Amino acid sequence: MSLPSSWKRYALLLAAVVVAGLLWTRPRWLMNVVKRVEPSPEVGARLVEKYGCRDCHTIAGRGSSTAPNLDRVFAYRTEEEIRRWLENPKRIKPNTAMPNFHLSDSEIQALILFLKQVQTE
Repeated sequence: MSLPSSWKRYALLLAAVVVAGLLWTRPRWLMNVVKRVEPSPEVGARLVEKYGCRDCHTIAGRGSSTAPNLDRVFAYRTEEEIRRWLENPKRIKPNTAMPNFHLSDSEIQALILFLKQVQTE
């Protein structure tokens, strides 16, 4: 037995709404699937460029001084604090100017590895 065509339209509309909702909210599990990278300092360096981090931050001696200098960020923040910040900056500081880049867990790990490398240089 097949469904009436009006039901099929409703089912397609519902599916479209669900997909649109997922794309709009960008849940962490989805970002972990579609934005997975191999965490390394080199990948972290590429992500710094991709997301334009130096437009606001100084990193490895280069960039802007609009936002905090990240050259020695681990001197005053733990890795877990950095991770939570990168997951969703506005959850930590609601009035921050930093956008939520909807980073995957592996992207966050790559950025942390890069920032750790910057501190040792």
